[in-house]
Amino acid sequence: MSESQPKLPVSQLTHGIPEAAVVVGLTALSIILAAHFQLTETLYALTRHWEYIQLDELPVGLLVLAICLIWLSWRRNRQAARQLQARQLAETRLAGVLSENRKLAQEYLRLQELERKHMARELHDELGQYLNAIKLDAVAISDSGGGDAQFSVVTSLSIIRSIDHVHGAVSDMIRRLRPVGLDELGLAAAIENCVDHWRQRLPGTKFSLIIRGDLHALHESLTLTLYRLIQEGLTNTYKHAAARQVDIIMERHKSDRNGTDQLILTVADDGRGMDPGARTTGFGLSGMRERVEMAGGTFQLESAPGRGMSFSATLPAQGE
Repeated sequence: MSESQPKLPVSQLTHGIPEAAVVVGLTALSIILAAHFQLTETLYALTRHWEYIQLDELPVGLLVLAICLIWLSWRRNRQAARQLQARQLAETRLAGVLSENRKLAQEYLRLQELERKHMARELHDELGQYLNAIKLDAVAISDSGGGDAQFSVVTSLSIIRSIDHVHGAVSDMIRRLRPVGLDELGLAAAIENCVDHWRQRLPGTKFSLIIRGDLHALHESLTLTLYRLIQEGLTNTYKHAAARQVDIIMERHKSDRNGTDQLILTVADDGRGMDPGARTTGFGLSGMRERVEMAGGTFQLESAPGRGMSFSATLPAQGE
């Protein structure tokens, strides 16, 4: 006795068959069956006693209903296709943003480790060696017993020079870790000090600094963000722009839309410029945009090859 074969579901039986072919086949089959069994005549014979309610006109209504359902299904299918396309586009953009954020995080970690390595080398080479030299000079003065005045004077001057060098090295480290005067003098004074520092490093470049509005009583994270934006912008100018003129404008005013205070920073130069759509290996501009967006602001970049570069950041003025 043979075992009964399991029945396959209709979805598996029709799998691989074009849907249009299934529709055409079912339509042809229905026509053949209707012609064989005289379906229209049979229906007429059954419903002719109710002619007064026009049952014979029902197929026309059903045909219109079928056409409307087909049209509605087509519209729903188009809407679903557009939604699917929009979702795929959003997922692609989200994947790109996540990838960029991962690269930024990796770059931040690399720069942090690089800065630590640099500071450790400076502590060893600068502070360690000069402190050791100061100790040796002090021991020499102590061993001499103060009997040789000329030797004591020369050794003391050497100690003074070593201390001045150590003081300069420590000041540079503090400047890298924290902007000079940001806590004591405020944001405006710290920006002026930063611009003066770049004037000394780039004597062939003219710097213009304009500050409008009250920059006091701002949140600490906001002041640090604005300072780092200027610092990074001037660093990019120094590395890539070869500019002869750099304009920096910092202003605070009320927004026309909601009346809240806004801080607008603009940094522009007349250097080489760049293609904003070109891929770059650095993370300076990406880091600046990330800082601004994390503070709830907007970042705009305008540049073209040979026409300089300018960026503007608009941030909400948050008080302490």
